[in-house]
Formats: sequence, structure tokens, C-alpha cells
Amino acid sequence: MPRLRSLPLLLICLLLVALSGFSAYRIAQRLGIADLQATGLHRLDLYATSLEREISKYAFLPGTLSLEPEVLDLLAGSAGDNARVNNYLEKLNERAGTLAIYVIDTRGKVLATSNWRRPDSFLGEDLSFRPYFREALESGNGRFFGIGTTRGEPGYYLASSLTGDSGTLGVAVIKVSLEQLEKSWTTVEAPVLVADENGVVILSAVANWKFTTLRPLDDSTRAAFDHTQQYNRRALQPLGIQKIEDYDHGARLVRIAASGPETVSVYPVTGRFLEQSRTLPGTPWTLTVLSHLEQVDDLAQSRAALAAIAAACLCLFGIILNERRRHLRDRLAAREALQKAHDELERKVEERTADLSAANQQLQDEVGERIRAERTLRAAQDELVQAGKLAVIGQLSTGIAHELNQPLAALRTLSANAERFLERGDTETTRTNLGRIADLVDRMGRITGQLRNFARKSSGQSAPVALCHALDNALALLDTRIRRAGAEIERSCPVEEPVAMCDANRLEQVLINLIGNALDAMADQTRPQLELRWECTDSLVRLSVRDHGPGLSDEAQARLFEPFFTTKPAGDGLGLGLAISAGIIGDFGGSLYGANHPDGGAVFTLELPLAPTP
Repeated sequence: MPRLRSLPLLLICLLLVALSGFSAYRIAQRLGIADLQATGLHRLDLYATSLEREISKYAFLPGTLSLEPEVLDLLAGSAGDNARVNNYLEKLNERAGTLAIYVIDTRGKVLATSNWRRPDSFLGEDLSFRPYFREALESGNGRFFGIGTTRGEPGYYLASSLTGDSGTLGVAVIKVSLEQLEKSWTTVEAPVLVADENGVVILSAVANWKFTTLRPLDDSTRAAFDHTQQYNRRALQPLGIQKIEDYDHGARLVRIAASGPETVSVYPVTGRFLEQSRTLPGTPWTLTVLSHLEQVDDLAQSRAALAAIAAACLCLFGIILNERRRHLRDRLAAREALQKAHDELERKVEERTADLSAANQQLQDEVGERIRAERTLRAAQDELVQAGKLAVIGQLSTGIAHELNQPLAALRTLSANAERFLERGDTETTRTNLGRIADLVDRMGRITGQLRNFARKSSGQSAPVALCHALDNALALLDTRIRRAGAEIERSCPVEEPVAMCDANRLEQVLINLIGNALDAMADQTRPQLELRWECTDSLVRLSVRDHGPGLSDEAQARLFEPFFTTKPAGDGLGLGLAISAGIIGDFGGSLYGANHPDGGAVFTLELPLAPTP
């Protein structure tokens, strides 16, 4: 019901906003067109003055040729020198800056011309068909805009008859280029064009408009153009100006539709324009200025939008007042209902709070149990790691004892020799024996130190670890086993040693386990080969441990990291090494996986994130 009551008011407001915007648009558009019309008249005055000034500079020039006796003699057919007249016209053309100057006899033949040196010279041409020639013979002067039949160059022709004692001897013609004037028009604020008596655009600030027509041409007119060759057989397509509305003082609103690719210009060349025209004095030409209505439309739309917004604000203010009164009534009715709902909600919240408290206590108990279980599991894992270390030490004990027996026997021999040499007074030899004894002691210390470091329990704290150094420590602990197996180790490490955040002791345990498994896989080979290769990417470091053994079976690959699964004979292992190793690497934020190498054997890949650069 409230919506039905508000619908008529909303429709009235929308109608008021639309009427306000439309009225403001029409008024602003009329005022803008009036201003644009005044500006267009001023532009017409400027363009007409510039065109008249450009033409008047050359208007006197054809008549001055009657002052040159050699020109008159040449036309009279007396002793005139054609070469001297050509040179004279050539120099005059250069000084005047015109396109061409030439003289024609009464039959229309060009007797002398300024471009006589050019291969496309007018010399000897028959121009009797040109309208400016006939007008000059009939009235004394001729004016004509056309395209040259020889070079196809448009220009304005000014012709004057040349008379002597025996009457009219011929016609002098000056061809003037208006291209510079056109170029100056391309920088103005509105496009301008000049149409001749045939309605053909002969000058324009827009290049694509030139030699188009303002009105359709019939077949007879086109045939006449072909005879006079005024436009040198140009296509003369219509410009496509469509009238929309007439205004005062000869102005009218027109539209120019786009035809073909859009023309690049400093002002719009399509759309709606205010067209204002004026006939140029002394010529049959019409000068037209086209002022685009884009700015007028934009201003009118802006004012219409402001009027619509103002009307909308008034309507909105009225709607707000009406809604405020209705809201006050509804608020009083809703307050009572809200109080009832509040009381009901309080009751439900109290019930839900009691339920949540019980559930929260149960959740805390479950979390505590899980934490204790994780601690127990971590302790068991640490004990398994430590047991694995001790098992490795037990496996290496025979080789280590052999490594220590040799230095001990050497120590005994060197100490006895040192005593005899000392009795003889040979202190130099005694000093040498003592130095050898010190080296052997250092060697034994390194062996026992590596065992001591490997055997101690890990602190569990991560720190930057040099990975190539950790690999060397693991190889040092397995050195006796490697030499006993006759294994060939191929180790590679990047020039810049990679560093990862982990626990060095636990990492070495993983490396020893992987290398030991590889040696076990090649136990039946006489010359086993093991490849250890570190590779770095942007954020990861990868170690591949590849053996040349029989590889992994399908079952082994499927259960590779499953606890208590082993391919070794009974009593040689519990099947926990890879499972624990994978857990350790996972704690470091890395991963461990194994597969068969394409060239044979198994390859285990260990990935760790690189430590941040300090």
C-alpha cells in the first residue's frame, strides 16, 4: 500500500524533471546558436578579406604584359623573338611567385610560357576551349578556377586581353596557387570552404572536401565539364550536406555524414553544423563557414542536466519531507514490535551462550589432547631419529676403529723413534716426528668430532645451514663405507653455496639415510656410481641423489614413504628411514620424493626453500 501511494508522486516528479531538463536544453541551445551565428559572421568577414587580398595581389599582373613590346610583337606575328619572351616570362613568374605565366594568340595557341624549359610545357598547346580565354577576348578580362590539363595542378587563372594598333592581339594568363591560403585555413577554429558557380568546392580547409559538390550534377553539366576540362575529369562526388533547419540571415542547420575513413583534423568534420555563406565580390564564388554544434550541444546538455538536477533536488526534498512524516508514524509502531523482538532475542542468546560455553570447554579439552598427542609423537620421532643415528654409528664402528688403529700404530712408532733420536741428540728429526704425531692426533680428533656431532640430539631450532657443507659432513661419516664398497661419487655444487633454514644435525641424518639407501641398492655391483647434484632456482634448492642400481618397483614407488615398509631383507631395517626423512624435510618447509631415472636406477629429490638473503 505505501508503494501504491508513492507511485503517482514519483511519476509527477519524473515528469517535472524531464520538462525542466528539456526546457533548459532548448533555451540554452537557442542562445548558443545565436552566439555561434555572430561568431560565424565575423569569421566570414575575415576569410573573405583574406581571399580577396590573396587574389588582388595578382589581378594587375596580366595587363602589365601589354607594356612589353616584345610580347606584343610576338602576338602580332612581326619580329618578335620567342626565346626572349619565354625568358622574360620565366623571370617574371619567379619574382611574382605564381605557378605559370603564358600568352595565347587569338586562335588559342600558346606562343610563349614561363615553363618553356619543362618537358610538360604549355608551349604550342591549344587552349581555345578554356572559358577564361573566351571571356578575355569578349570582355577584356577572364577569371577561372580549374585544374591544369597538362600537370593536373589546380589553380586560379587571371586572363587579360592584349591589344595593339590593329586591335586585340591575344590573351595574357596568370595561373595563381591558393594552396598557401588553404594551409592557413587548416589551423582555424571552424572548417571553411569556397564553391564556384557550379557548386564545386574549389578551396577547403578539409582536404577530403576539395572537389566535391554542394548539389547534385546532371549529365549535361558533367558533359560540359568534360569538354572544358575545368576539373580535369575529377569524379566530383557530393559532399553530402543535409539541411535540418533554417535560421535568420541566411544561416541554416545542416548535417554532414561520415563517408569513408574518418578525416584527421583539428576540428570535427562530421555531425551537425551551423552553415553561413556569402558571395565573394567580383567573383561567382560562395564562401561558406561551418561552425560545429558540439560545444553548443555540450553546453546545452550541461545546463539541461543542472536544471534536471535542481528539479530532482526539489522533488527529492518534498519526498524526504513526506517520507519523514510517514517514517515517524512507522517508527512509533515499530518500536513496540522491536522491544518484543529484543526480549525474545535476549532469551535465545542466553540459551545459545550456555550451549556455546559447554561446546567451547569440550573443544578446549580436545585441543589439549591433540597437543599432548603431537608432543608425544614428536618425542617418539626424535627418539627414532636418534636411534637411527646410533644405528648408523654402529654400522660405521668397524670402519672407524680401522681408521683409528692406523694413526695409533703410527703414533707408537713415531714416539719410539723420537725417543731414540732424542738420545742421539738429533733434535731436528725429533721435531719432525713430533709434528707428525700432532697431525695424526688432529686426524683422530676430526673423526671422533664428526661422530660426536652426529650422535648428539638435535636442538630442533632452525638456523641458516650451508647445504654443500652439510653434504660433505654426511659423505665424511660414510667415507669408510664408500671406500669399502669401491663407490664412485660424482658431486656437484653451485659456485655460490646455497643456504636453507633448517637444523643441520637432522638434515645430515636425512642425507646419510638417502646416501646409505643408494649404496644398499648397488651392493651387488663391483663399481657402483652415485651422483649427488645441487641445483638452485629463484626460491628453491634441489638435491638429487641418483644411484645406478636396479631402480624402484611399482609396489615400492606406491609405498615409498609408508612406515614399516622396506625392500631390504629381514633384520636389515624397520622401513622407517624414508618416512622419518620425509617428515623432517616437511618440518623444514620442503619436500622429498623418489622415482626411477629415465636412464636407469633410482633418483631421490630433496627440495628446500632458500633462506632469505640478509
